[in-house]
Amino acid sequence: MSPHRSSMSSSAALAAASSSSSSRHHNSSSSNSNHHNSRSNRDRRHDRHHIDRHRGIGGGSDSESEISCCLKYLIFGSNVIFWLTGLLVCVVGVWAWTEKEVFNNLTRITNIALDPAFIMICVGCLAFTIGFTGCVGALRENTCLLAGYAIFLAILLLLELTTGILGFIFKDWIKTQAATGFQAFIVYYRDDPDRQNLVDWVQDQWLGCCGVDGPKDWDQNIYFNCSSAAVGSREACGVPFSCCRPVPNEVIRNKQCGYDVRKHEFKYSKTNVYEIGCLMAAEEWFQRNLLSVLLFMLGLSFTQILGICFAQNLRADIFAQKAKWH
Repeated sequence: MSPHRSSMSSSAALAAASSSSSSRHHNSSSSNSNHHNSRSNRDRRHDRHHIDRHRGIGGGSDSESEISCCLKYLIFGSNVIFWLTGLLVCVVGVWAWTEKEVFNNLTRITNIALDPAFIMICVGCLAFTIGFTGCVGALRENTCLLAGYAIFLAILLLLELTTGILGFIFKDWIKTQAATGFQAFIVYYRDDPDRQNLVDWVQDQWLGCCGVDGPKDWDQNIYFNCSSAAVGSREACGVPFSCCRPVPNEVIRNKQCGYDVRKHEFKYSKTNVYEIGCLMAAEEWFQRNLLSVLLFMLGLSFTQILGICFAQNLRADIFAQKAKWH
């Protein structure tokens, strides 16, 4: 055999060995890749199965959700309304303060506890907070927010029961505080449009009364005081229009019907001005509507108790579902 042929034979042998090694390396890589893909597919199937179990999908006793959708969305829906109502009331209160320029001049605030706008802001913020915890807690299945929602309702229920019991025991003290508060409303009648509107509504639309004990209480207001005639007040020795009895078939309300009605030469009668005070009128109203007030309070308390029970049941369902996952 010639050297040339021997060299060619050696080259062929080396090429064959290299090809065989490359084939083995390729087969090994392919096997590793297939093994890796198989593991990835198993991992994806396991993750998908785990997610389906969390969502309650896939059948079987372990996949059945412990959380009641009916209860969850009942709490959510009712609290969405409560939440938006609280937000609206709060916005109206802030708007009322803005119209009175309270934020620019805080000295305008007099006896803030009796300011209707301030009361609306407080009530609106409370309703907004309770509605938010119930709404978001139910939607997101958050046990902390649901616990806060139940606690808020329990505290509110306890305060209502305490107020009712103390109001029944200390009736005379409540009457004294109500009379003092309404007298403050009379004094600042022209200084605060919110109080003016509230007094007019109580006297004209709700109770049909005038003053705390009668028309003479309006002498405490500087505009209606009889001595104001010396400075040219047209309302001196008069009462607001809301003290006047409504005239049948009256299209436009006479805003001057209360002028001069407390002057000695002007004898007002029951036919044109209310003589009963608002304190006595309120007592008579509560006596006439005692059953309706009690039924309303019972219904409100029952609704709050249902809210507490529903929130606690939903929390228990969530904890049961989490226990199944782990």
